[in-house]
Formats: sequence, structure tokens, C-alpha cells
Amino acid sequence: MLLAQGRKAPHLAAVLIGENPASQVYVRNKVKSCKEVGFESTLIKRAASISEEGLLEIVGELNQNPQIDGFIVQLPLPKHIDETKVTLAIEPRKDVDGFHPMNFGRMAQGMPSYLPATPFGIVQMLERYNIPTAGKHAVVVGRSNIVGTPISILLSRKAKVGDCTVTLTHSRTKDIAAELRRADIIIAAIGQANFITADMVKPEAVVIDVGINRIEDVSVPKGYRLVGDVDFDAVAPKCSFITPVPGGVGPMTVTSLLMNTLKSAKGEIYG
Repeated sequence: MLLAQGRKAPHLAAVLIGENPASQVYVRNKVKSCKEVGFESTLIKRAASISEEGLLEIVGELNQNPQIDGFIVQLPLPKHIDETKVTLAIEPRKDVDGFHPMNFGRMAQGMPSYLPATPFGIVQMLERYNIPTAGKHAVVVGRSNIVGTPISILLSRKAKVGDCTVTLTHSRTKDIAAELRRADIIIAAIGQANFITADMVKPEAVVIDVGINRIEDVSVPKGYRLVGDVDFDAVAPKCSFITPVPGGVGPMTVTSLLMNTLKSAKGEIYG
């Protein structure tokens, strides 16, 4: 539709620092998805040895480039680079990952914003599968600023997908298993393979597994396989809905990133 109106295709840029295998896969999928939907994409790769100043220069250039509608700096970054400083340097209008405090704050207050991509994807899944949330008890495992904390805010807000009573659990929670057994909806984002077992999940619960963990498996050519934070085979028979790993939340995260880029190109959030 944008092209039919004589406007340019949305343009997403991704900055990849170092050789992290998972990050390479994520960025490759994002670039591939751009091509599939007719978006322009730019991939900027630099060695892990790049200085913090060098990365901030790249961010500054992308902020000023009128051809770029949105961009991401793929995390994690090398230890010598301050991730917070890089996040703060990103122009909020182009922050399609939704990590900048301005977008996070707008989200928390129910204002238009770029939602963090993974929580946005989770909300889309709940909506598109018509999973009721109002009055439900949602338990989130993990309190990161990327997934756990924002999805707890989104599920508690007054919205079509929302109105949950939310419990946010983490490493200091005394009895996570007891909290999980009370949950109608579980969001697993703790980063520990097969952490949630069948005895922690009540019948007919909805389980959304955000975890991506690599475990050794000599039976496959690669020598490893990917599993989530949930023991899928044991938990699935008890659930009304459950997402697999890989193939569940991951593709929705990429889709949400493209939706944010489209919003930026159309000026929907900041005009």
C-alpha cells in the first residue's frame, strides 16, 4: 500500500557486533523476513573488538539517516560496551525494539509506543488465538527489561489483551513452583532449560515459552538441540495452549519488529 501511494518501502537496519551464534541467527531471520514482506534492510556487522565510541558513532549515523525508519542493536553486546549507554543513544522514533526508556515509559502509561518485540509478539499470539485474559492469573517467570517486566505490564493493563492479575517471579522468589500452580497463563522467560515441569502446571493452563536454550544432543548432526524453559513433552498434555521451541514465540518476535518498523515508516507513534 505504501508503494502504491508512491512512498518508499519501510527500511530496517540491524547492527550486529561480534560472532555470537544466536545473535547471528536472529539477525539473519530478521533480514530474511524483511525481504519476504518487501521491506528494505541493512545489516551492519562489526568485530567484537569495536570500541564503545565506535558503536555510538554508528548509532548516531543511523539516527540521522532519513532513509532508515528503524534500527536495532542486537544484544548482548561485548562486556566492554555499556548496553544502557547504547540504548539511550538510540533516537526513540527509530527504536523499533522498544527498549528506550521513552518508549518503555509510554508503554507503561498506556500511550502509543513501540512495544518491545517479544512481549508484543506474545500479546499478538494471545489475541489471534482468542485466548481470554480478563480476570485470569498470569505468572511471569523472569524480570528482564526485554521480556519479563514489559509483558507483566502489558498483561495487567486495561486492554483487549490484558486485565490479568499478574505475579512477576524471579530468582529471589521463595517458591516459584507454588506460584506457577496457581497460574491460568504462564510466561516462561528465565533462560533455564526445561525449568518448568509438569507438576508445576495446573490442567488447562496456557503456557508461552520464551526460553531458547542450547543443550548437548549427540543424536543429531549439530551435536546440540534447542529447548525452551518448559519441559514441553511432559507439560503439553496438561495445557489448553502451549508454544513450542523453536518455532513459537521466535517468529512472532520478528513479526512484531517488522510491525514496529511499519509504524515508524507511517509515522503512527511520533508523527
